[in-house]
Amino acid sequence: MSLRFTLHQLEYLVAVADEGSISAAATRAHATAGAVSMALKELEQRLGVQLFIRRKAKAITLTAAGNRALADARRVLAAAEELRGSANTTQNDIAGTLSVGCYSTLAPFLIPPVLDEFAGQYPALTVQMLEGSADVVLDAIGDGRCEIGFLYKQDLPPGLECAVIRTSKPYVILAENHPLAVRREVKLADLADEPLIMFDVPSARNAAQLLESVGLTARIRHFSSNIEVVRSLVARGIGYSILVQQWPIDISYEGRPVAARPIEDPTAEREVVLAWLSDTRLTRRSRALIDFCRLTFLDDPPDLVF
Repeated sequence: MSLRFTLHQLEYLVAVADEGSISAAATRAHATAGAVSMALKELEQRLGVQLFIRRKAKAITLTAAGNRALADARRVLAAAEELRGSANTTQNDIAGTLSVGCYSTLAPFLIPPVLDEFAGQYPALTVQMLEGSADVVLDAIGDGRCEIGFLYKQDLPPGLECAVIRTSKPYVILAENHPLAVRREVKLADLADEPLIMFDVPSARNAAQLLESVGLTARIRHFSSNIEVVRSLVARGIGYSILVQQWPIDISYEGRPVAARPIEDPTAEREVVLAWLSDTRLTRRSRALIDFCRLTFLDDPPDLVF
């Protein structure tokens, strides 16, 4: 059975969607604007749907059918690149481009070793990172812009599979001279009357929920989506905070000391995962990233998947 479209047509579809115009897509694809325009018209005819809304002097926008085709086109092109890479490399080589999403609060811990140590192991591999909220990363995985993404397991909707690559438990941070800082562990009830500095991002709003789980109500003094603002306010003694990811140094952005203490009350672990679409076969490069992350971030890594 012959295909009704070509890989070049799919490449042009992706380029126009990303760049917003025929001319910009042509520049990116090293083609003429006429060739790109003709290829897209042929693609629409062969698929039997309108992919774009074209308006003079305005950016091209995708129709609903165009958005569906775009997500599939990205996956087809990724599979084609995987086939080419597998055919031209040895078993121990990983090549091509790996696009990875990363939830912004996890980025400081995960992106540096991925772009340095992991990418350094595979000179023929280009690793591209997209940072954003959980919704941004999930959308990028769903529409094919990212093969795989770093997220908290609790944020995953149906239709995704995942591999756990890191686990953490919530902990308390206090000013160094706080009376409770002398303890090895802190009981949440002892913080009931203290002001809370809330790390205000959707997946990090577990502080109030954690307090509610032991019958306490959070007395929120300040919200901030900037983790360094949270740590600096705590270091100044304005309040305490509850975080999940462990900072490697106990110094605030201003250079003031911060005391990090485990929570005495029972708390559930938070699982960081690499997630991908359930109906998508993992590429060799994605499997290599999972293996690297398990070996790097897990205390007791399971058997490798590569």
